Amino acid sequence: MSSVRCSALAVIACLSTAPAFADETRDRPLQYVMISFDGAGPIEQWERSRALADRTGARFTYFLSCVYAVAREDRAIYEPPRHRAGGSNVGFAESRGEAAQRLEQIWTARAEGHEIASHGCGHFDGGDWSAADWKSEFGQFSALLTDAWQRNGIGEREPDNWKDFVANEIVGFRAPYLSTGPGLFDALAQTGFAYDASTVSSGPAMATEGPVRRFALPMIPEGPKGRAVIAMDYNLFVRHSKAVETEDVDGAFEERTLSALRAALDAELEGNRVPLQIGLHFTLMNGGAYWRALERFTEDACARAEVKCVTYRGYLDATGPATPADG
Repeated sequence: MSSVRCSALAVIACLSTAPAFADETRDRPLQYVMISFDGAGPIEQWERSRALADRTGARFTYFLSCVYAVAREDRAIYEPPRHRAGGSNVGFAESRGEAAQRLEQIWTARAEGHEIASHGCGHFDGGDWSAADWKSEFGQFSALLTDAWQRNGIGEREPDNWKDFVANEIVGFRAPYLSTGPGLFDALAQTGFAYDASTVSSGPAMATEGPVRRFALPMIPEGPKGRAVIAMDYNLFVRHSKAVETEDVDGAFEERTLSALRAALDAELEGNRVPLQIGLHFTLMNGGAYWRALERFTEDACARAEVKCVTYRGYLDATGPATPADG
């Protein structure tokens, strides 16, 4: 794989084809669930998510923003497309010490079977970026992550195969704001990604075929009227409180989210067993309601014999190798 890798929403129609790998106890396909986290910044959320995985056997995909491996004092080394050097919509690590802690979390999570994927660097809306813009962003992601241990003063602790990990194991991408365009998809194909998880579908959908597989976060019914919403915490945050931080005093936000996730899973278990994808951020919204709902959902769903809570790469490896495109 090449070392260069790492707002309208494209909508992929819901496909009815079921996964091919069967649950031998029921002679039905396994139900795959892919849970992912965008940004992957705060250390406490790394620890919390890893603890959840340890309790449940789930494996998660972390779509990492590379600025979290860059200390604020070093921010000028990042040169985002179409923005000033040192710019970022999500900030940087507050210090080299904090960046070092995050590198340790990344490496520990990888060792535990989780997947590290790319969310780019500065969390800019690249919907109108060219392929060259995106290739620049992917290249900086790789370069900034490759040198992160040395730059943050812990070069003596750098794992022996860290550079190989950055160059060859980060094979997935999710665009900030789920904002995509032709330039992104051209760049993904040219720089060796195996999959993209930036689009949205009208319901749970199979990944599209092709050199770069495309996964889509589904719209799922939610709330008293069953109105569709993207299965992601930010979209629920907008739905529930118009994106204004509101303490979930009576637990309504948490319960509505849990009910929606459980109903979406049950529909697939009883239907064609298309993989269910769920996205969260490391930012706690509405008092952490969505994290609490996810924890309760995961503790129930991932314990079922007929459900496999896997990473995106793990799903591709189980149903067809996550082989990067030629770049």
